[in-house]
Amino acid sequence: MGVKQLFDLAGRSALVTGGSRGLGLQIAEALGEMGARIALTARKKEELDAALAHLARLGIEAHAWVCDLGRRETIPPLFDAILAKFGRLDILVNNAGATWGAPAEEHPLEAWDKLVNLNLIGTFVASQQAAKKSMIPAGWGRIVNVASVAGLSASDPAIVKTVSYNATKHGVVGMTRQLAAEWGPYGITVNAICPGFFPSKMTRATLETVGEAIRRATPTRRLGNEEDLKGLAVLLASEAGRHITGQAIAVDGGAMLV
Repeated sequence: MGVKQLFDLAGRSALVTGGSRGLGLQIAEALGEMGARIALTARKKEELDAALAHLARLGIEAHAWVCDLGRRETIPPLFDAILAKFGRLDILVNNAGATWGAPAEEHPLEAWDKLVNLNLIGTFVASQQAAKKSMIPAGWGRIVNVASVAGLSASDPAIVKTVSYNATKHGVVGMTRQLAAEWGPYGITVNAICPGFFPSKMTRATLETVGEAIRRATPTRRLGNEEDLKGLAVLLASEAGRHITGQAIAVDGGAMLV
């Protein structure tokens, strides 16, 4: 098989959660450009409509469903609807997530519950639904979890104090490894992309205050941009990544090295 064939996603279908903007939409662009049919979910219909229009301008076939993955009971019907539309789901990108900043000693428990429900439980239930209803029967699947470098180490408290975010993203990395071990025999790979600082709605406030310091402390002297996750996402979603599983890959310009 040639290299272009290894990366080709024609005939595949992919769901990107939290795909209406930011990193999720960038990943949807990449998978769609490589030929995959795209399903998007997010909480806000108007943002999904804008994302569909954007992808249509790029010539990418996409469909959208409004869903709050922080409410676990909404997830099985979502997958039933997507499978009714596409027939199968080959690729799942668990991108939907939230953060919360507060000193650990003052962190509200309701915020902790919100992050656990979305970042951790939502990611697991979506993965379970994709595997059980499509990937295991098909004998092929790709699950890509968008974790964070905050799931690989502690964060500098001078920059952010995000104990619940770090805890849930560490959980996503651990879940990634365990699902990879359990589902490998079914032809399913499970990996985590761990972005560093990328400009987004979630990071805007932090970057406005300490963005320049983050750049100076990063070996490449830059933040991530709208193209920096695309290549890795396609690799992990395609046949080219068939022997890569259980990995948590930092995309941070080397910031974790120093």
